[in-house]
Amino acid sequence: MSYSLTRETFVSLAPAWSKLCLRTTADSLFVTPGWIKTWWDKFGKGTEQYLCAVRDGDAVIGVAPLLLKGNRASFMGSPDVCDYLDFVVAPEREADFFNTLLTSLAESGIVSLELLSLRPDSTVLTSLARIARERGLAVSCEPLGVSLELDLPATWEEYLEMLSPKQRHEVRRKLRRLREAGEIEYSIEEDPRESTEFFLRLFRANREDKAAFMTAEMESFFRSLAEAMADIVRLGILKIDAMPVAAVMCLDYRGTIYLYNSGYDPRYASLSVGVLSKVFCIQNSIQRGRKRFDFLRGAEGYKYRLGGKEIPLYDCRITLC
Repeated sequence: MSYSLTRETFVSLAPAWSKLCLRTTADSLFVTPGWIKTWWDKFGKGTEQYLCAVRDGDAVIGVAPLLLKGNRASFMGSPDVCDYLDFVVAPEREADFFNTLLTSLAESGIVSLELLSLRPDSTVLTSLARIARERGLAVSCEPLGVSLELDLPATWEEYLEMLSPKQRHEVRRKLRRLREAGEIEYSIEEDPRESTEFFLRLFRANREDKAAFMTAEMESFFRSLAEAMADIVRLGILKIDAMPVAAVMCLDYRGTIYLYNSGYDPRYASLSVGVLSKVFCIQNSIQRGRKRFDFLRGAEGYKYRLGGKEIPLYDCRITLC
């Protein structure tokens, strides 16, 4: 068979790219065209876009959302806002895609691939690293950190039984104290565009490090994300006596709820509204029939206490010449 690599634009590639994301078995949320384009528009300055597709005839069998800095290539996207990164490849076409990609990159004078934020089930770790070694290329993959996730049961009571006895008691105790404080409501805003400003205020008020993270440029990214990805972005709002006290920004994609970010009013910290907003989010996810709850990158203690299991993450560097 004859394969070709073509340089593309977001407009030319988006339809085929979106279809591939739905076919792949790897976690593709953060490499959907809408997400990557939003990132590129806000953070891509100073780099060269190297978005390309590998085609078998007219059919796209894989997408490489890359950028160039000199003669080094890396993924579009950054670990601070794109928790997992990867190529998007049709099932069973990994060898065709990666062999074509590696040959084309080397012929273009690119000397290395620097690939960050990789899950163990990424195409980089399941296919590309092996193929590159078979071609005699130097491959180095190093642990980056962890994310945590939870397989969701069918009912809330089953979830509580998954927790340790101590943590199950703590969740119930905190919920009881919260309900004693007033009338409790947790609701999902289906259109995040209307609640993004409220979420950003709570996020900044939460901690000094969060306020420092939320620069004007980052605020613009969050607003654009809520607009571009309104079909999957969900804001969960926790209220006491109709007063919003905490919010979680989640991503609802292919049966998984991703806990993307959160914030709460520090005046209500004694009622544990920060962690309880996440508890209500898990409960709501179970009620909606979702199969997995992904706490995303970072080893914060509450993720373990709420039942999260570690998923190792990696960085990978491949020298092409």
